[in-house]
Amino acid sequence: MVYTLCLILFMIGLYGALTQKNLIKIIIGLGIMEYAVNMLLIMVGYRHVGIAPILDRHILLDKFLATAVDPLPQAMVLTAIVINVAVLALSIAVAMRLYQKYGTYDITEIRRLRG
Repeated sequence: MVYTLCLILFMIGLYGALTQKNLIKIIIGLGIMEYAVNMLLIMVGYRHVGIAPILDRHILLDKFLATAVDPLPQAMVLTAIVINVAVLALSIAVAMRLYQKYGTYDITEIRRLRG
């Protein structure tokens, strides 16, 4: 069920990125898609009644391996969040420069005003 919600969130972002004419709304749609992918990666590493992946002397190794949460998706999501923030900042900077040059965020107007 949670994977379906991630897919629905991704589709909402994809719809927003493909159907909008406003550059800011396209960037928001791309951001929603990024959040959906991050949520999917976190759900891949989730384990019900899982424990943090820290070894303790009192926990047996077999029990630890059976209940430990996978830390790799968490590390991947942290890296993806940093990259997503950089991409978002760059895309907003490009959108601001386009607005300064053309005076609009409408991509059809920007295409028409080549030069």
